Amino acid sequence: MTPLTRSLPSGSTPTQRYAVALGVSLLTVFFLLFGIGALGIVGEGDRDAMYLVGPALALLIAVVTRFRPTGMALALGAASVATVVAGTVAVVLVATDRETASLIDVVGITGMYAVLFAVAAWLFTRVRASGA
Repeated sequence: MTPLTRSLPSGSTPTQRYAVALGVSLLTVFFLLFGIGALGIVGEGDRDAMYLVGPALALLIAVVTRFRPTGMALALGAASVATVVAGTVAVVLVATDRETASLIDVVGITGMYAVLFAVAAWLFTRVRASGA
């Protein structure tokens, strides 16, 4: 049993686990929106909008899979990958366009959001599909 597995109560129901996973994913999206709106990731302008591809893709996949736990895990995994792709584009933009953002900051922030989406995806894999 891993430390993350122990964090969920053993007597928790699939519905409770689904709620925890959904809460982590929604908090990640709100945290991303706050980071883009208040602080910015790449610098001035609309360049931060590329980070919204991840949540948009997650929403699309979640709707298509009818918010089932396995579909939600797939959706948030896709959001994590999309975030890494957006971060890669951002690193290229910062490196070639003399943006005011730091490369280390962009890589670190991108990694943080990608890991948060991946953790939410992992939490959805802990929900029994027949129970929620």
